Amino acid sequence: MSSDHSRRLLTAELLSVGSEITAGETRDTNAGDLARDLTRLGVRVGRLTAVPDRLDVARDAFSDALQRSDLVISTGGLGPTPDDLTREAIAAALGETPMVDQELEAWLRELWRRRGMAMPDMNLTQAWLIPSARAIGNPNGTAPGWWVNAADARVVVALPGPPREMRPMWREDVLPRLQARGLGEEQEIRTYRLTGIGESAVADLLGEALLRQQNPEVATYARAEAVDVRISAFAEGDRSAAELAEEAERVVLAHVGKHVWARDDESWASAIARRLSERGWTLATAEIGTGGTLLALLGFQPWLARSVVAPAHTAGDLEAMAGHVRSAAGADVGLAVTLRPEGSDTTVLIAIDTDTGTKTERRLAFLGGEQGRLRAALLAAAVLWEALGEG
Repeated sequence: MSSDHSRRLLTAELLSVGSEITAGETRDTNAGDLARDLTRLGVRVGRLTAVPDRLDVARDAFSDALQRSDLVISTGGLGPTPDDLTREAIAAALGETPMVDQELEAWLRELWRRRGMAMPDMNLTQAWLIPSARAIGNPNGTAPGWWVNAADARVVVALPGPPREMRPMWREDVLPRLQARGLGEEQEIRTYRLTGIGESAVADLLGEALLRQQNPEVATYARAEAVDVRISAFAEGDRSAAELAEEAERVVLAHVGKHVWARDDESWASAIARRLSERGWTLATAEIGTGGTLLALLGFQPWLARSVVAPAHTAGDLEAMAGHVRSAAGADVGLAVTLRPEGSDTTVLIAIDTDTGTKTERRLAFLGGEQGRLRAALLAAAVLWEALGEG
């Protein structure tokens, strides 16, 4: 196997090994965490694949992934039981034979000795290595990982499945080693967070041609708190990633810029704090029948002078309530919100009181019950954000 390091690791695939995942008994969080880290570092993640504890399926998954990608990372299947087949699958895919590594065996036996127990024979498989593999230390378990220098300077990394073992190994050992090895390429990512418009309407405004192009890539995502438009660009030819992203940004903002309330991963609490800070203002809120969803969205902030959560039957004059909570807290802005079921949906009533007067809004939150209450909080935040930007 080649140890040539001339190939930068620009593309990756992630394999989650375990029948408990493919049977739906265990929720895989590892792949998403790894994909997020790799993407931020300029690696194009092509596939996230779950495979059962079957040697032929896992072997083929590794083999196919190595044909397509520079880097293959697996999680799971490194335990000592007969159905833990990741080592065998990698060995079979590369045509190598695993053998017991004496240093790993000594380390394992010492772990068991410290427990006052004899090591079961089946745990010896955790001391296996193939000629192209080096062990990755696991300080929180008995399953060392593998770093494999495969053919054509491709890399395979095998990590254990339990997150408490996998994540420290990834952050403290594997990721720094990958970065030193040569990971990713120049990339520019820009995200715009939208309110007052649905994902399908955003997609319609941006158009199919823009949303289908590959570089820069423009994609829409419906989040719980917003519709996001994400631009991802890689350097191409003599054009930088930033230049390509800037070009796409102009088109995106020309179509949906009036709906943008934040960029990247900014929250509603942060966006509202920004606008309050610009004026040197504080806020007091009263919410009736929401179950405290607005307070949960904003959190306890230095600029939140007072927050009142009351049951639905206490609803009264909403404008007066906004003024009262502002006066009682000595705040610059008072916001009151209440809701009213409308069939399967929810009508949201919002009042905002400042020194210049009181503004009221009536909005419809699709869905009722808990989802309606959550959407009511988002609508109240959006109305407040808009009001703070006026004048």
